[in-house]
Amino acid sequence: MSDSNEAPPTTITLHPPITTNTTTGTTPAQPPPTPAWLQGKWHVTHSTLPMWRSKRNVTITYTALPDGAKIDDLVEYQALDGSDKVKSVHGVDTPAADCAGWAWDWRGKGWLVIASSRWEALGYGDEDGEGERQWAVTYFAKTLFTPAGLDLYSRHPDGLRPRTVEAIKEALARVDDEDVRRLAGGLFEVKMDGSRKD
Repeated sequence: MSDSNEAPPTTITLHPPITTNTTTGTTPAQPPPTPAWLQGKWHVTHSTLPMWRSKRNVTITYTALPDGAKIDDLVEYQALDGSDKVKSVHGVDTPAADCAGWAWDWRGKGWLVIASSRWEALGYGDEDGEGERQWAVTYFAKTLFTPAGLDLYSRHPDGLRPRTVEAIKEALARVDDEDVRRLAGGLFEVKMDGSRKD
């Protein structure tokens, strides 16, 4: 983490998951992130998902596909055991119906084609307003193989500033969704040690 003495961000507002609150009339305070805004590499800095406890240097790279709607989704990571080998999980994200651009349906590629999940952005922003410290909070719906969970993303290889993390945690505690508030209590930091050479 870096720049801990920077001024705190403006108040962060997050909305409850649209995919699990279809009858509550959730109206997010901001428009959904565009595919163009999502594109590029993100660093997973914090999570509640058990699979990231044994991983480090987790990144997700989104790349627009030729059809203009779907997004190529490449997750890369290293194990905590000290091995420098970079492993990956590849899939395709398709905009989820009836979610106003906030949610995506992921389908694995190759041998993971039978795997699927849904994720959505609960909010996003920029620590500096200059595009180098963008952040996002994502929610992953429960599947047959994984529990529901939250991830915090940062564009910057140093991760999110501590004050931004605290502001996001405070916003999660205010979300009108009991499951999200419960999940937020289990957020842990995903190790980022800069050892990846890609």
